[in-house]
Amino acid sequence: MLLLGSIMPEEFIRLQHGYAKNGLSDEVIALFQNIIYSHYRDNKRDFLWRKSHDPYHVLVSEFMLQQTQTSRVEQKFSEFITRFPHFNDLASASFKEVLSAWQGLGYNRRALMLHHLAKKVVHDYKGILPKTKEALITLPGIGEYTAGAICAFAYNMPVTLIETNVRTVFLHFFFRNSRGVRDAELLLLIEKTADRNNSREWYNALMDYGVMLKQSMPNPSRRSKHHATQSRFEGSDRQVRGKILRELTQHELSFDALVTRVDEPQERMKKILSQLAFESLIVQENGVFRIA
Repeated sequence: MLLLGSIMPEEFIRLQHGYAKNGLSDEVIALFQNIIYSHYRDNKRDFLWRKSHDPYHVLVSEFMLQQTQTSRVEQKFSEFITRFPHFNDLASASFKEVLSAWQGLGYNRRALMLHHLAKKVVHDYKGILPKTKEALITLPGIGEYTAGAICAFAYNMPVTLIETNVRTVFLHFFFRNSRGVRDAELLLLIEKTADRNNSREWYNALMDYGVMLKQSMPNPSRRSKHHATQSRFEGSDRQVRGKILRELTQHELSFDALVTRVDEPQERMKKILSQLAFESLIVQENGVFRIA
């Protein structure tokens, strides 16, 4: 266990004392940035998507990383980019092809949104991803965080970002004795402490520090008002949905054939198939199910 959860305990203690006495002073901000960047210089994670500033690559990685471990994304990112190198390639592919390439990542509705997004970028923006947060948020599947992440990692623009690892860092440094901390409180500090001239490296550094904290101590994110644990996957509807979609990427199947292959009760299958159809992931024609 790291002393006080920091790789630089003396600077960490100075920061804590300075923040308690003077709030977010210039000295405290400088200490904080130094601690984060020092760890990053020696311990930064070497992901393929970090080596590219191509907006398309950043977008694909951000979609994949939503609720999915980096180890799983590492396995799929290169394959996906090789199969669909540009927006035009993704937009012109069938959804069945896209979903087949997505298998193993879970949360398959992300693949549908990414496919819709690619079509819109090709149709409305001539295959070039917009650079403004306002325009990005209008695209399918992009919310506040993903829009900001694209601005930071693709365009190196000054933005204020919060996600699970960033949240962990700020709870650890600035809310050590608090409970039920709201993101709105954290965002004020995230904005004031940001390296506005180098958003890309700064947020990568913050995220890597957050991962280190989670590995070395009880997760500070438990002190967040927004902390939630992921539901069990084994035996869940998510698992059954994945099995159904995996079968349908290989064959068009009747209901009875699907029940046999997936091996789940008929009533449960009816409910989940209805959900998948409602979400436009599958269609049923003449008693046969297929990918939409």
